[in-house]
Amino acid sequence: MRITHYLYNAFLVDEGDTSVAIDPGQYFYIFDFRSLIPEERWPTITHIVITHGDPDHHWQSDRIAEASGAPVVCGIGLTKTENRQTLVIDPRGKELTSWVLFDNLYPLDVGDSIELDDVTFEAVRGVHGPIEVSLLGFKIRKVPGPGERTGLGAMGFKITIGDRSVLSLGDSLLLPDWDGLRPTVLMIPIGGLGQNTWTMDVEDALQAVERIDPELVIPCHYNVPFLWKRKIAVADDQAFKHGVEAQGKKCCILGAGDAVTV
Repeated sequence: MRITHYLYNAFLVDEGDTSVAIDPGQYFYIFDFRSLIPEERWPTITHIVITHGDPDHHWQSDRIAEASGAPVVCGIGLTKTENRQTLVIDPRGKELTSWVLFDNLYPLDVGDSIELDDVTFEAVRGVHGPIEVSLLGFKIRKVPGPGERTGLGAMGFKITIGDRSVLSLGDSLLLPDWDGLRPTVLMIPIGGLGQNTWTMDVEDALQAVERIDPELVIPCHYNVPFLWKRKIAVADDQAFKHGVEAQGKKCCILGAGDAVTV
């Protein structure tokens, strides 16, 4: 199994003819607005997973689905039913004003699972924290909740291919629900601001690693660019790595486009 990271929470998980895209969002930095997952890979993707509706996780999902014909798995909270059709929040829409139809969609609630072409997807509870961004001297803070786009449909997913599994938690805060999940690989956000803002921070993420008990840990969603800021969600990945290794587990730090084989 080969895992490639594309910053934020975007990953490709490749195993034989299977290629799972996790959170195919958008890169936002000055005048560089591009797909996190390179467009040349879109037609090769066999499955798409969306952990929630924020642009850095969802922006390109419909385009990749169209280019690849891949089924899309997401949390049930990312959808609504209208005229007997299940719709997904528009990847590039404003707030909750527009919804779109995906041809091959599988919304899951916590504890639900589905097997698609020998790949099993299990929904795991996730809770997106409030976001806080400093722009032009002001702090913008949004709290997920009814009627809010921020963190919409937050859900983690355990993805099993053959005898290996990966667990992507999206932008979640620390939860007790994850005890003993024991995936082969854990993708975990570490760029929280403390006090349950945005996601887990390094300290909370280390607690999550101990609860989940993976073989390999990949930190994500930290030190990423946003508009004209070179880094937001700042975190010390080396301190995190040392903390993971102190638990007797492996940790792999991946930059944009870096990959690891497990």
